[in-house]
Amino acid sequence: MTAVSDSASPRPEPLLCAALATDLDLADFRSEPLRRLWGEEADDALARGLREPILRAISGDDGVLATLGRLFVLGMPQPRDAVAAALTQLGVDGLERLGLAVTDEDSVRPTALLRPQSFVDADGIGEWWIASDLDEVALDGALPADHVLGVGGASRTLAEIVMPIEVDRALDLGTGCGIQALLVARHAATVVATDISARALAYAELNALLNGVHNIDFREGSMFEPVEGEAFDLVVSNPPFVITPRVEGVPAYEYRDGGLVGDALVEQFVRTAPAYLTAGGVAQLLGNWESRASSSPVPERARRGEEQGLDRLSSWVPDDIDLWAIQREELSPLGYAELWIRDGGITPRDPAFTALLTAWLDDFAARGVTAVGFGYVLLRRPATNGERLRRVERMPQPVSNVGGALRHGLAAFDLIADRGLPDTLVTAADVTEARHLLPGNDDPSVIELRQGGGFGRTIAVDPALAAFVGACDGELTVVQIVAALADLFEVPLADLWADIEPRIRQLVLDGLLLG
Repeated sequence: MTAVSDSASPRPEPLLCAALATDLDLADFRSEPLRRLWGEEADDALARGLREPILRAISGDDGVLATLGRLFVLGMPQPRDAVAAALTQLGVDGLERLGLAVTDEDSVRPTALLRPQSFVDADGIGEWWIASDLDEVALDGALPADHVLGVGGASRTLAEIVMPIEVDRALDLGTGCGIQALLVARHAATVVATDISARALAYAELNALLNGVHNIDFREGSMFEPVEGEAFDLVVSNPPFVITPRVEGVPAYEYRDGGLVGDALVEQFVRTAPAYLTAGGVAQLLGNWESRASSSPVPERARRGEEQGLDRLSSWVPDDIDLWAIQREELSPLGYAELWIRDGGITPRDPAFTALLTAWLDDFAARGVTAVGFGYVLLRRPATNGERLRRVERMPQPVSNVGGALRHGLAAFDLIADRGLPDTLVTAADVTEARHLLPGNDDPSVIELRQGGGFGRTIAVDPALAAFVGACDGELTVVQIVAALADLFEVPLADLWADIEPRIRQLVLDGLLLG
């Protein structure tokens, strides 16, 4: 029997949320003051599931910030008098009415975490207060199946990849605690936030009220059911994509498990989402996809595998839809199973671990799964008829400002598809060149162009292309530079152009050259 939460859902009452926000503001309950209170090392330790360093740092401190830190950040009971002194506007009874704590004559026991969450977007730096269920540290055990997750690694990843674009209507499918809806609401006139979990929607609505965000419409339902017949300029989703065995005894966590077999939920999303996009509309999501063993009788091909995860993903996308898929990492079935078993708060020391691991490995073996990829998917319904983007790539290197890089890549693709190469190009400011020479040799054996931001690409080039990039300052035209290089390298212009033009196009698409 899968455990469920023993605490009621939050009750997002506007006046009470406003009072709580006032109290938090008066206490300066924000990331930096808390970090100064208990120190950077203790703050970093909490991210690893260790709260003892914080408790030691604020031992004996009965101040307002320390009290709220223990209550909301660590999820620990606090004396009723101390909480009442910290929440002068809301009061202890108001906190209980919001569904964030239970009280008795002497103490206040939190039933939720409430933590400051910083963010950076095109408009600058900001911070929200985000409420969610108690985590495994506060619970001192495994998570219940209806757990509502706070802002985790996947949430931050999705926030980083969403393109910073102004839109009229946006959809956050599977909103959870509401962090993506809050972020998108800064650049959208209206946002619809959906979730199959009424409990998650209650947290999301409470978080919107707590942070003064009023342009979000919350709707309960599975996948696209709550928005049937509607269309959006932007759809974002961190769907419950985790591949979970469908057998008795394996917890089905609502925040990560969509109830389907294998990667079928991601397939369903990718096949369905385009119907809900406006012309030019974009859908962005995180997901997993399985690579499966080949059924080919040819041994070498069988070893390579015929059904690579990215190939399967690409086959799900309709031919009239743009696709840009990026695989960030790939795990073996064993590595994947261990990751998500631990995510539920179960370690190899727990009696249930071996049975869960066996269930996961049996499930993968039944489908011939050889690896599971994780990454980003961008879908776009083109506004015009023409060439379609089909870009599928593996990208294990560190990345930054992915949302901006995706936006640039789409714009570059549209520019080239519509008009071809620009007349003049400029080398991006973050591009550097590295040359590798064998000892005693003046001629480089390897020349690389390196991208400092965005996707952090390293691209091997030959002397002609390196020279071309070095000459792109916006003064000479593309044709003039190539003609000069043909003279320099003593090759026919037509031959050099045929060789170098496709590679110039790729550098424009990759953001190393700007039109």
